[in-house]
Amino acid sequence: MQFLEQRRDQALALFRIVIGLLFLIHGVQKIMKGTPLLSWPGGPMSLIELIGGGLILIGLWTRWAAFISSGAMAYAYFVVHQPKGVLPIANGGELAAIYSWAFLLLVFTGAGAWSIDALRQSAKKKSLANA
Repeated sequence: MQFLEQRRDQALALFRIVIGLLFLIHGVQKIMKGTPLLSWPGGPMSLIELIGGGLILIGLWTRWAAFISSGAMAYAYFVVHQPKGVLPIANGGELAAIYSWAFLLLVFTGAGAWSIDALRQSAKKKSLANA
């Protein structure tokens, strides 16, 4: 188990990168399909997927981007999908539910390794140590 524990930050980073990339692609797909950016809720949702997915992918302001993205996906689930049926498998909301929970996890864990957040934190620690 020590082997796995030593690689926690890298596993978290891979999780963040994959989830961020998939969310970003989802937003790109909506915009390429011609979703009007001023239409509710598709337009703002497309921008949240595009910008939030990009920020999560690179690990910049990860907790905030994940918080907003998690809320957007919870909204998508409860407003768009849940009225069609109680269970996600019945209402087509599996992806929204999974994204919502995955982003909520990132709110609490942060970006992990290989992120701009980690680089910024490291630089901050160095500047405090040199002061």
